[in-house]
Amino acid sequence: MKAQTKPFALCIDNSDYRASLIPGKVYRILPDAKAAKDDLVRIVDESGEDYLYHRDHFVFVDFPPAVKKKVLALQDVA
Repeated sequence: MKAQTKPFALCIDNSDYRASLIPGKVYRILPDAKAAKDDLVRIVDESGEDYLYHRDHFVFVDFPPAVKKKVLALQDVA
């Protein structure tokens, strides 16, 4: 499996993680090459901490620079 290159993950399935992930929410991905080899992605979840989740819970997205800046600013405030 190739390394994840997009900086954001849109949650499409929160099975087994209802308290940690919200379907339809965009999460920031933290690079983790070792985890990516196991089809895992490191996400800053609802706890505000980063945890590993299987990539099947997400679709991976990117945004134009202006939108990316606003999304990151919103997540830094939360």
